[in-house]
Amino acid sequence: MAVGWNGHLVLGLVLGFSLVSSLGELERFVESPKGDGSVTFLVIGDWGRRGNYNQTEVAHQMGIIGEKLDIDFVVSTGDNFYEDGLTGVDDPAFQESFVNIYTHPGLQKQWYSVLGNHDYRGDVEAQLNPTLRKMDSRWLCLRSFIVNAKIVELFFVDTTPFVDKYFAEPKGDVHDWSNVLPRKRYHSNLLEDLDSALKESRAKWKIVVGHHTIKSAGEHGNTPELVAQLLPIIQANNVDLYINGHDHCLQRISTSDSPIQFLTSGGGSKAWRGHVSWPNPEELKFYYDGQGFMTVQVTEAQIDVVFYDIEGQVHHHWSV
Repeated sequence: MAVGWNGHLVLGLVLGFSLVSSLGELERFVESPKGDGSVTFLVIGDWGRRGNYNQTEVAHQMGIIGEKLDIDFVVSTGDNFYEDGLTGVDDPAFQESFVNIYTHPGLQKQWYSVLGNHDYRGDVEAQLNPTLRKMDSRWLCLRSFIVNAKIVELFFVDTTPFVDKYFAEPKGDVHDWSNVLPRKRYHSNLLEDLDSALKESRAKWKIVVGHHTIKSAGEHGNTPELVAQLLPIIQANNVDLYINGHDHCLQRISTSDSPIQFLTSGGGSKAWRGHVSWPNPEELKFYYDGQGFMTVQVTEAQIDVVFYDIEGQVHHHWSV
């Protein structure tokens, strides 16, 4: 979304948090850490199914954990509305899959969302439209943007336009490429802005969030286009975590050739794909083929990542 400084100011007043003007294409949002400087957030992906496939049950546990940890915000890794995104700002799916599902007091925080490939099969601009924020002030979805919380900075990346197969699918699978074409220019501008923003970042911790996997043992596996184009940039800029959805599972991969942790939180609703494959078992630190979500707690000294299932049970805990 391109707005000038006045637009930044007005939008910040509407949303209730701070916006900082940027010379690049990426919008910047500011989240204030807690008094002790810490930041805590939930991560959920692949969720919008009108409460079906245990979406409501996952949401309930998210609320319990979110309230217990006093989270600062929620991150959505995309595929926000199945199967084909939203048809417009008046699509009842926004109420039925978001507003009426995530009702727990522990989830009444700002949601920062990126687009998934299923969202691109609908009216993309509807999800980006400020009208939705008037319906529910928690909602914020942009193509790519930055959230600065002082000790940690999150860089949200629109990954769907990088994937070749979506541009070669049969006519029955229609994607909304408005404001994306010409595609090569879209890629180059986004990667250039991301690289510049990462280089300028003074945060202790840097996290990149996208919908598609870079490394995954799940059904979709690695995304070659991101391995070729996005991975070199995040490696060169000392990113700590890459967080994604797309595969409907929970997982952590840590490879010998990179200090980056590759984390998947795509268990917001439909899961249990029955597929797991990774060439080096030692690198696959955790894999859960089921529904659930993830929490991230950040302090000056460390990051703590915890994966929870549909009953709120801890399946994996990792710290650095």
